[in-house]
Amino acid sequence: MDFAKIIDHTLLKTDAQRKDLQQLCEEAKKYGFASVCVSPIWVNYAAGLLDRSGVAVCTVIGFPQGAAPTEVKVFETLKAIEDGANEIDMVIPVGLLKGGEDALVEKDIAGVVKAAEGKALVKVIIETCLLTDAEKIRACKLAKQAGADFVKTSTGFSSGGATVHDVKLMREAVGKAMGVKASGGVGNAAEAAAMLAAGATRIGTSHGISIVRG
Repeated sequence: MDFAKIIDHTLLKTDAQRKDLQQLCEEAKKYGFASVCVSPIWVNYAAGLLDRSGVAVCTVIGFPQGAAPTEVKVFETLKAIEDGANEIDMVIPVGLLKGGEDALVEKDIAGVVKAAEGKALVKVIIETCLLTDAEKIRACKLAKQAGADFVKTSTGFSSGGATVHDVKLMREAVGKAMGVKASGGVGNAAEAAAMLAAGATRIGTSHGISIVRG
């Protein structure tokens, strides 16, 4: 199977430099990945390198804790889109969700969705490794109610990444209308295939080349 078109080729390392981003974008063009996923500081650079390539530019908002105020996430989103981002991966305020403050979580997601409306896809990172199954389901339903395009398992910067169980649970929670992105720890073609079988429609990984090479 051709995995390239569903891979977000990811580089979010704290110490990533311009030369690393250049290599990432060259690889994305060579293999035809869906997007590159980069930190906000690199969006404008990546957008320039990928202009007219067919590879989208994805960035992360409120990353990795999701604990920035909604107004800050909205500003980050607007700035990222101005810089050339086509896809926005935002982190929910996990502590608010776990504390039962669902209305605030939905409002947070909706703020980013509104900022991106008509300009960029919004993927909502729920950080599954910190949630119970019931909390994962609630988070997915809040993302759906807020108008997001995708739910996403993980930042890759917490205590765990994507699992088949979580992807299946998330797919069941959102139905067929939304995308599900499996991110964190997907390192080879067999793992990617398992995520797709469970209901994922996008894979976030820094191992994209290994996956497409089988």
